[in-house]
Amino acid sequence: MKSARFSVGLTGGVGSGKSTIGGMLSRRGVGIVDADAIAHELTQPGGAAIDALRAAFGEAAIAGDGSLDRTWMRARAFADTSTRARLEAILHPLIRATSNRRAEELSVDGCPYVVFVIPLLVESGDTRGRFDRILVVDCSEATQIARVCLRPGIDTNVARAILAAQATRARRLEAADDVLFNEAPMEQIEARVDRLHQCYLELAKASSGASV
Repeated sequence: MKSARFSVGLTGGVGSGKSTIGGMLSRRGVGIVDADAIAHELTQPGGAAIDALRAAFGEAAIAGDGSLDRTWMRARAFADTSTRARLEAILHPLIRATSNRRAEELSVDGCPYVVFVIPLLVESGDTRGRFDRILVVDCSEATQIARVCLRPGIDTNVARAILAAQATRARRLEAADDVLFNEAPMEQIEARVDRLHQCYLELAKASSGASV
């Protein structure tokens, strides 16, 4: 169920630049709830998901420092849909609960609206019930692969497997209220983010007035 606060679901395929756009909005005073950052917190040593992950996948899933071995887990999750489903069944409820709690805190702190950065938003099938607007950060598949291959431990084959496990570009665009094509000089991207931010401020203000 959607909260009374104005909220934006920000999504996009791997390597599209979601975190970059989220950072730009954050610098404009927007509340940002980043699902990936929360997932990392949950899977750090002593994180809330570690015991459940160890029970589900064994000690091999846990790195020497007590965190989730992300390389080990990634290789298995993208090779086997049942493994990925088990992983998501553990992480997603924890991520959502933490996200909702932080969004409420941001609203209390006076943020004009809250942006939820969620990589698998479209895949979840639960977009309209949670957010006022869906913003898709878009780029070509070739750009996605090039960007993802810059990350440690990821080659072209792994990058393509990650893309294949996500919603298609067409499906994301179909779900979007707003699209930001993230292949342009940074000053152009900043200008596009400014326009979206002003639009969301106006919509948030109108939504607040309507709910009084």
